[in-house]
Parts: sequence; C-alpha cells; structure tokens
Amino acid sequence: MDTLLPPRPWYIRHRFPLLLGLIIGSLIVYAITLSAGPSQLRIDADMVQVGEATNAPFLEYIDVEGLVQPIRTQRINTLESGSVTHILAEEGQTLHAGDTILILSNPDLEQTIADLRDELERQETSYQEKLLEQEKLRLTLSKQALQTSHEQQRLDKNIQLDREEHRMGIKSKVQLDLSEDEYRYQQQRTELELLSLRNDSATASLRAQIMERDMERGKKKYLRSAARLKDLVVRAPCDGQLSFISATLGQRVSTGEQIAEIKVLTSYKVHAALNEYYVERISAGLPASIYQQGQTYPLHISRVVPEVHNRTFDVDLVFEGDCPSNIRIGKSYMVKVELGKADSTVVIPRGDFYQHTGGRWLYRLDDSGKRALRTPVKIGRQNPSQYEIIEGLQPGDRIITSGYDHLGDTEMLILK
Repeated sequence: MDTLLPPRPWYIRHRFPLLLGLIIGSLIVYAITLSAGPSQLRIDADMVQVGEATNAPFLEYIDVEGLVQPIRTQRINTLESGSVTHILAEEGQTLHAGDTILILSNPDLEQTIADLRDELERQETSYQEKLLEQEKLRLTLSKQALQTSHEQQRLDKNIQLDREEHRMGIKSKVQLDLSEDEYRYQQQRTELELLSLRNDSATASLRAQIMERDMERGKKKYLRSAARLKDLVVRAPCDGQLSFISATLGQRVSTGEQIAEIKVLTSYKVHAALNEYYVERISAGLPASIYQQGQTYPLHISRVVPEVHNRTFDVDLVFEGDCPSNIRIGKSYMVKVELGKADSTVVIPRGDFYQHTGGRWLYRLDDSGKRALRTPVKIGRQNPSQYEIIEGLQPGDRIITSGYDHLGDTEMLILK
C-alpha cells in the first residue's frame, strides 16, 4: 500500500530556475554598477613605474651634447707672394711662436730691394757732396759777415774821428756833413749786406734740413722694403698644433692667401647646438657644467650665435677652471646648461606619461597603493629629470610615471 507523501515547498521544487535567475540578476546588477561607476582596468603592478611628488629644489636646465674644440683657431696667411722653396713643418706638429713653417722665394722683390739699395747709396753720395758744398757756402758767408762787421767798425771809428776834428776846428762843417752822409750810406749798406747774409745762411740751413729729410725718407723706404724679405719666411704666430698646411713645393702663392692653420691648445671650448625654443633665454655668461669621471667641471657660455638654422642655434662654452684629464679635440660631452637659479617647489620625476597626456593629467595612487585614479594636474617648468607641479598634487603623493599609451582613457587602475 502506497504512502502519501506531503508536497515539497515551492522553493525546493523551483530551486534551479530560482538559482539561474539569481545569477542572471547578479550579473545585471554588476553590469549596471560598472556602467554607472568609473571605468576600471586591472594591470600588473610590476608593469608600471611609480614616482613621488616632493617639495625639493628645482633647477631649470637643459642637457645638450657639446663638441670639444680648441679655444682659438689661428689662420696663417702669406704677407708676400712667392714660390714655396722649403716646407719645414708637418700637419699635426706642435709649434711654438716663431717656428718656421715654410720659406718662399720672390726674385722680383729681391731685385726691387737691390735697386732701392743702389738708389740709397747714390743718394748718400749726393748728400755728402751737398753737405760739403753747404759747408763751403757757410764758410764763405761767415767770411763775408766778418768783413762786413769789420767795415762797420771802421766806419764807426772814422765818423768819431771826423766829429772830433770838427770840434777841434780842423774840419769844416761842410766836410763833417759830407762825412755824416757817407757814414749813413755805408751804415745802411752794411745792414743790408748783413741781412742778406743772414737770409743766405737761413736758406742754406733750410736746404740742408730738406736734404737730410730726403735722406731719411730714402733710408726708411729701403728699410721697409728690406723688411719684406722677412715675410718670405712664414712663421707660427703663436703656440699650438698645426692642423693643416695647403702649400706644396714649387707652388706659387699670392699675397694674403691662407696656407695653414694653427689650433691653440692652451685651453678648450665646447661647441653646442641648442633648440630654437631656448634662443630668447640663452645669453653669454649663463653657467653650465660637465660631469665626467665622478667630477663636475664648471663652464659658462662665452658666445651666442642667435641665427637659427635647421631649428637650432650655436653657442660656445669655456671652462672656468680645469678641464677633464681625457679631453680631446672632437670628443663629445653632455653639457648641463642652467637657465636660472634653483628654487624650492613641488616636483615629480620625469616620465613617459607626458607624451600621452600632454601634462594635463596623470594617475595618482591612493593610500593603499592598490588603486590609481586619473587626476588633473598643471605642469609648469621642466628639466631633463623633473617636472614642476603647479596644481593637482601635494608632497608625498605617489604617481605612475611610465607610459600611458596602453591604458587608454581608463579612469581607475587596479594594481594586482
């Protein structure tokens, strides 16, 4: 005989449909929750780099590659034309000021100097002859002046005698008047002769001075021409390394032609090309430095060429003290050029995120370090290692500094 069993509760009979509905409902609620909340993305914590905002000194500077050059390059030009007869120096040789580089030959110049020497000798001979003539003339004039003076003295004595004889009654008044007239005539004649002699003497002296000046000019002309022979020997104007020499034996070079170049190695400079973005902020005197082999070598900008070519402009920097021990011409160094003085501000490490966000936002980690929220920021100045934060972060905030390209526009990152 069958036993009648009591009916089972409805939730037992429909447990499978109810369980399925509960799962579907949960999924719907989860989907609604996700759509209503911020977008999220789970990433591996080892895949991102984390930096921290700090209140630290910020120094605006730029790093640029600089090329070592000699402090000065001295070009050597010929002062006289001629043919190269001897070359005594080689490229790369270290020279001292005055060392002979090459010797020129110029027969035309040598002949010109020989002609000037002969002309000077003839002029000296003529000058000596004229000096003798001037001496004879001087003696003649002196003799004439002596005779005239003697005649004047004789006249003075005669008139005194005539006056005395008239006073004694030996000579009449008429005879005295005649003597007086003769005396005045002879006196005027003597004065004119003395004046003429003085003029002749002054003229002779002036003529002698003119001849002497002509002689001096002739000597100077010859000496200047003779000094040109020294210019046929091309010498090093300063200490340095002969970087190149373009002359060959037998070559004819003209006056003013560049034939060699010396690099002055007493010191060095660093040449760099900066981005045109900094052209208005770079000026002579700005400090810079090179870090090499654990030591910092200070420099400063000595010259700025403001013309922009291919989006860059050139600057030269000189060392303020010692140079690196391994410095060589043509060697490159990374130069740190300072654009101002350091000041304290909120900074974060430089990262690849800037290329994706343009510095408008970044991911900031919460206190747990498990989530990172998209946070708007305002970035000010920057240097090769830091960004200055004007708004959006406080000292101690941690951020993700690695690239954001693979993260899309996710609002929240969940770090696993």
